[in-house]
Amino acid sequence: MVDGVERKYNRWIIILSVAIPVVVAILFGVNLRDLGYEVKPLTFLPPIYATINGLTAVLLVAAVIAIKNGKRKVHETLVKICIGCSAAFLLMYVAYHMTAESTPYGGEGTIRYVYFFILITHILLSVVVIPFVLITFVRGLSGDFARHRKLAKYTFPLWLYVAVSGVVVYLMISPYYA
Repeated sequence: MVDGVERKYNRWIIILSVAIPVVVAILFGVNLRDLGYEVKPLTFLPPIYATINGLTAVLLVAAVIAIKNGKRKVHETLVKICIGCSAAFLLMYVAYHMTAESTPYGGEGTIRYVYFFILITHILLSVVVIPFVLITFVRGLSGDFARHRKLAKYTFPLWLYVAVSGVVVYLMISPYYA
């Protein structure tokens, strides 16, 4: 049964879970330079947003360790930072792709298939994890810890995979940046 606090946020969870991937997909296809704007490619961003993904992974693990040690406030703070890191990643990722040409992956053979497997699962799970993160977060904030823990068992590994695979994708494609 959904409690009052969670019900209050359900509309926002649905809106954000749909709007974020749709807006990112639309903006991913928009290149400001192609539209005639004189903007410099923000080529400095990929290592920054890859680092933010790595930091998110480390902080997620730290958040789990904190809660297992009974440090609820530390856990909550770390999760909030992770959400902020994910939002910062997304903004930088979109900004980069709106100002720079996409970089094709140059690897050949088996490694090419590995790269695309990791990239595709990263993208798909980055969409899937949004409602998981938001619902898990709201359940924690509302004090519904039993349901929070139940869903967090799925949210944590999904979110961790997205964060780590983002770093792996960056490391695999970085030699091909112009």
